[in-house]
Amino acid sequence: MQDRQSIHGSWASRWTFILAATGSSVGLGNIWKFPYIAGENGGGAFVLMYLVCIALVGIPIMMAEVLLGRRGRQSPVNTLKDMAIEIGTTKRWAWIGLCGVAAGIMILSFYSVVSGWVIAYVVYAAEGTFTGAGVEQIGKVFNDLLADPQELVLWHTLFMIVVAGTVARGVNKGLEAGIRLLMPMLFALLLLLLVYAITAGDFAAGWDFMFHVDFSALSWNAVLIAMGHAFFTLSLGMGSIMVYGSYMPKKASIGGTVLTVAGLDTLVALIAGLAIFPLVFGNQLDPGAGPGLMLVTLPVAFGNMAGGQIFGFLFFAMVAIAAWSSAISLLEPVVAYVVERFKIGRTSACVILSGFVWVLGVGALGSFNFGSDWSFFGFNFFDLLDFMTANIMLPLGGLLVCVFTGWWVGKKITADELNMKSELVFNSWFFVVRFIAPVAVAIVFIANLWQKFAG
Repeated sequence: MQDRQSIHGSWASRWTFILAATGSSVGLGNIWKFPYIAGENGGGAFVLMYLVCIALVGIPIMMAEVLLGRRGRQSPVNTLKDMAIEIGTTKRWAWIGLCGVAAGIMILSFYSVVSGWVIAYVVYAAEGTFTGAGVEQIGKVFNDLLADPQELVLWHTLFMIVVAGTVARGVNKGLEAGIRLLMPMLFALLLLLLVYAITAGDFAAGWDFMFHVDFSALSWNAVLIAMGHAFFTLSLGMGSIMVYGSYMPKKASIGGTVLTVAGLDTLVALIAGLAIFPLVFGNQLDPGAGPGLMLVTLPVAFGNMAGGQIFGFLFFAMVAIAAWSSAISLLEPVVAYVVERFKIGRTSACVILSGFVWVLGVGALGSFNFGSDWSFFGFNFFDLLDFMTANIMLPLGGLLVCVFTGWWVGKKITADELNMKSELVFNSWFFVVRFIAPVAVAIVFIANLWQKFAG
């Protein structure tokens, strides 16, 4: 298997993989979710715990996914099936890959809906909707958007067309070309917004909030949230990193590459916080505003400061770019599998699968209007998709990847793929993948289910 090449193509270089994997990881989770969960859980102490969890959970599992992908050179499903054959165990391990690509499809269906909100906000910001508005007016703008299924369908459809069009063009002309354009734009906009926050907001208060460590504010629940976010922010458990690994050059160092990706992903999350919180504090708004931080609190801040219309537009454009780069990594694994399994063209696979995602997405957006009275085990359809993927499918997939890599694939193959110069470093990684990472993921998995059903 070592000399196999993917039928889908390969990245032009190690840095292309780094940009692609960073694009997969940097999404709404970094720019939207990380700042508000940090705000809700005490700031600096939470950030420190999050960084520890990235090191002990995120990076080791990401390395496992990349090495499996590069070894198999196929979609996650077929990679795990062929790996199982190579090591002489049951082909049922392929179900990990199948679970991952299914989770990716389900996530993309509601992720596209949320990304549609962001596109709508790009338009609102450009039109000056937020200028001079207060919390009540912005709240009404958002509530009116949710109540209008036709507008939601429009933005959801537009986003899916852009994502499917990128993936349909293939690894080099689609994914690689898109990433080479999107990621520099995202980094440039993020730095521009950081400079704006330094000059227009209360940067000292934002910095203190992000980095002042107060362990008295760190609850056990906050530790669980940090551990869970460290896992999910790197796009683990959904096949994205594994399939991107299958396009990775053989000579590239997996360890060094993954460290770079994790570092960039974390840096974006921290810079996003430093670009957001100074604006929040500068306008005497609530840093712990929850999910409304991006869609209500920040528009109020942009609408009431000099240059806010321009920078509000740039901010939401940046978030839309991040969502786009993540979404293509959600669609790619299942497209690769369908192309391999049914021997059809990539364009046909994209049309069929994106159509299925679109239908699921219409059901998800209906949770806020025409389907608001639908109930599935106590969830609306949007929340059901979110709960099933975030709390069950992804952690279970990540846990099984650890078990498969550490206990079945073993040292010989993993050492061959990782090709680390230091035996101590390799043994440390192998120990973490076998014992620490699966236990940590299992704790988050069980604790989340316990809180939901027994809490």
